[in-house]
Amino acid sequence: MILENIHSPADVKALDKSQLEPLCRELRTFLVNSVSRTGGHLASNLGAVELTVAIHRVFDTSRDRLVFDVGHQCYVHKALTGRRELFSTLRQLDGLSGFPKPYESVHDAFIAGHASNSVSVALGMARARTLQHEDYSVLALIGDGALTGGLAYEGLNNAGASGEPLIVLLNDNGMSINPNVGAVDSHLSQIRSKPAYYHFKKWYRGLFGPHPTENRLYRFNHKVKTSLKKALWPGSTLFEDMGFTYLGPIDGHDLDRLVHVLSWARELRCPVVVHVKTVKGKGYSFAEQNPDKFHGVGPFDPETGILKKSGGDDFSAVFGKTLCTCAAEDGRVCAITAAMADGTGLASFAKEFPDRFFDVAIAEGHGAAMAAGLARQGMIPVFAVYSSFLQRGYDQLIHDIALQDLHVVLGVDRAGLVGADGETHHGCFDALFLSEIPGFTVLCPASFAELRRMLRQALFEVGGPVAVRYPRGGEGDYRDDQSDGPLAELRPGTDVTVLTYGTLVNQALAAADLLARQGVSARVLKLNQIAPLDFDLLASALAGTDILAVAEDAFGAGCVGQRVAAILAEHGAAPKKLILKNLGKTFLPEGTVEQLQHRAGIDGEGIARAVLEARK
Repeated sequence: MILENIHSPADVKALDKSQLEPLCRELRTFLVNSVSRTGGHLASNLGAVELTVAIHRVFDTSRDRLVFDVGHQCYVHKALTGRRELFSTLRQLDGLSGFPKPYESVHDAFIAGHASNSVSVALGMARARTLQHEDYSVLALIGDGALTGGLAYEGLNNAGASGEPLIVLLNDNGMSINPNVGAVDSHLSQIRSKPAYYHFKKWYRGLFGPHPTENRLYRFNHKVKTSLKKALWPGSTLFEDMGFTYLGPIDGHDLDRLVHVLSWARELRCPVVVHVKTVKGKGYSFAEQNPDKFHGVGPFDPETGILKKSGGDDFSAVFGKTLCTCAAEDGRVCAITAAMADGTGLASFAKEFPDRFFDVAIAEGHGAAMAAGLARQGMIPVFAVYSSFLQRGYDQLIHDIALQDLHVVLGVDRAGLVGADGETHHGCFDALFLSEIPGFTVLCPASFAELRRMLRQALFEVGGPVAVRYPRGGEGDYRDDQSDGPLAELRPGTDVTVLTYGTLVNQALAAADLLARQGVSARVLKLNQIAPLDFDLLASALAGTDILAVAEDAFGAGCVGQRVAAILAEHGAAPKKLILKNLGKTFLPEGTVEQLQHRAGIDGEGIARAVLEARK
């Protein structure tokens, strides 16, 4: 076994060329077997095997900076940089992260988890290198999906004009940036990726000295060549018009050619785009046939590709089904997603109402702004988006939606702690920032029944902008519908009041049970609506409360507990003791939701313990 002897990139460089293809086969087997046990991102990593091996043959990532975009394709990189034996802990509490993390290894240049920022980050690193008079390579590895985000083009535009030596690796596994031109495209791409071509280019540039671009004859010849190439091969013009040297498209599974191209890109010492064509899920038939299904996958049987856990309904699925029912009743209802139709439960909507379904790709800001335009003209747009990705459209929520009090509905998926994807994906900010935007109504269902009711309320009863926020996964033991009003009492009590919202009611009720065993009578109140907050309602419900505990899976600054306390204090109705149980200022890592709730002290045990301490 070759892989067993790979403990660092130096071992990859030391391999004979004849050992590289067997290494790639072993890596794919390792990925399938490992991810089948832990779950994770599989198809994207299978497609990037040869590209990652080639990167480590040419570059030294302990010094050269490799910036991943999104980062879900970093598993091979981690396996080759001394972390292969940690894969049994992948995406688990205190285990190996599923995304690049500099605290894990010197080979991880930058945290990644969201899309389209890699070129901007890499350009910053390249400029720092120049300012500090150092010498190392900087690479941005970006997929064609992430290239649909506007930030990617902001970075490319600036990077191309900068002249900074920078390599953008475009891993294209689904679409071309521009249409390719048949046989001419194929022929020229082969010529451009052969070593002899690179040697000729290097020799030709050398004729004009160390700075060929300062030579008038070189510039004239370059313009003539570029004009001719644009006429014959328009597919490369987007990047070259931005100031990049374009190499490709290259077969991303041809290791020898990849190594030559990357070596040439490094030697050019200018902004370069290397366009690599890969197959998502390469080498594992189930992933090749269903790359979307195996993009992010739970544990599965590697022999059959069948998930080990049968999937029941979750909040996303209930949201999608309910939205379909509402859309059938009202032709104004339409749906928007940012490249997450399956994840947000909108796949059925897309099939049933294709004319009213809009996938804007990885462009959350655009999605929010487009929703504003739809609402301004009388439609009822529903933008279904993960909480952590909604952060990318924050300005549009204020400027384009709230300022005009437009009736846009946000389906805020993955609200709260999400588990195995870790700190880049936890939805722990939306409850804070949405509540502070004037005019927004924020609804928090705690069960499937409440989600159905609240989505209808958001669509047909509440005016202005409305957010319905719900977690990843299924409902807990609480399955009632207490959504008629902004506040509901789930359990009476006299000694302490526990106030919460969303599915954290399950932990509040568990805390009440634990406290009852200690002789403490705990009242449990559930906020169905966290914005706007009604003082009269809160004052009435909390009158006589000596100890108020507010539990939430959001960060502390600006949380609901602080706002409730401020409202009560402002009117002279503050409780004698206030307990705020939230995430404070801590970014939580990967782990199950239950493990993370326990670590943060917002599970039943943690809430009960805090109450008992406050009563001493």
